[in-house]
Amino acid sequence: QAQVVESGGGLVQAGGSLRLSCTASGMPFNMGWYRQVPGKEREFVAGMSWRDGRTLYADSVKGRFTISRDGAKNTVWLQMNSLNSEDTAIYYCNAGGLLRATMWTEGNHWGQGTQVTVSS
Repeated sequence: QAQVVESGGGLVQAGGSLRLSCTASGMPFNMGWYRQVPGKEREFVAGMSWRDGRTLYADSVKGRFTISRDGAKNTVWLQMNSLNSEDTAIYYCNAGGLLRATMWTEGNHWGQGTQVTVSS
């Protein structure tokens, strides 16, 4: 079982930015980001194929969030810009997913989450 560790969450004002990072033991993996609000189901945010860098984004974050990788550090990043209150959630890093066409299938390995709170 791969260990997944994410970090970078915090409190920001609306319109601000945060950069999340994640790594997993046994890299490389295809990597994705999910988020969850209390009382709601976890939802897909972004994912990428490690090998070729293909990416997929949820409609709600397109144009604002960017997922990228740093091969030298075995790290995946989620740059979040123009944050708004709807982005407030616990963000989870997911390792081992599959990106095909326009669909992302979640992997088996999860981090414990990092809180992102956007205030107005």
